[in-house]
Amino acid sequence: MVRHIILWNIREEIAGVERVRVKEAMKRELEGLRGKIDGLLELEVVTRPLPSCNADVMLKSVFTDAQALADYIVHPEHKRVGQEFVRPVVCNRMCMDYEE
Repeated sequence: MVRHIILWNIREEIAGVERVRVKEAMKRELEGLRGKIDGLLELEVVTRPLPSCNADVMLKSVFTDAQALADYIVHPEHKRVGQEFVRPVVCNRMCMDYEE
């Protein structure tokens, strides 16, 4: 199995109710990928970190193998969600992929 973890920060100029709205949209759209991509076993998006955190949103997902992760990255639905709901609102991204 391969685990894929992403941490994002929302752009600083997005604040208040709008910040909550974009985080909820990211969660809804990313979690909507479940069942649409072969080899994607689990996917969860966390949008309410504790105050001790320095990231705003986390995606954690599990794939059958490295090829399934590679297929996910180029999948049209994944690319659409990234282009419409993630890239426009984030200012940085960190990624950790590892095999178990």
